[in-house]
Amino acid sequence: MFLKQYIKDVWGAMKSLATGMKRTGYYFTHHKEIITEQYPDNRDTLVLPERFKGEVVMIHDENNEHACTGCTACELACPNATIKIITKFDVDAETGKKKKAIDTFVYHLELCTMCNLCVEACPTGAIKMAQTFEHSVFDRSQLTKTLNKPGSKIREGVE
Repeated sequence: MFLKQYIKDVWGAMKSLATGMKRTGYYFTHHKEIITEQYPDNRDTLVLPERFKGEVVMIHDENNEHACTGCTACELACPNATIKIITKFDVDAETGKKKKAIDTFVYHLELCTMCNLCVEACPTGAIKMAQTFEHSVFDRSQLTKTLNKPGSKIREGVE
């Protein structure tokens, strides 16, 4: 009984090894089908899959304007408090009314799970997931980022 199980286990292991070696031999003879890439030698030409998510970034146009209204939908959607929106009230020069505006968009990359829930929750499309992936730093405080650029303001027409 024991010998029969032993032979069966050895046969299964040999069969598994042969299956793996068959796949290795296939890629050895079909070089163009290899999907792995050497890294970091090809850093400049590296093409990441479209669905890859690296970090959250705020989209600014050439006039340093963004679409974030400070609604905090992204902050509420984040399951682990990665995003902190600090708002202020701006006074409209024409109407004299106070309007809520973003002061600081704080993003804690070290807490982010790249779940994309914040991007999905944003009603104005102000943030997106970038394809950056090299985030190693020696100082953990460098992983806390302010996403709105200095002097940026909300784009006209975004409510």
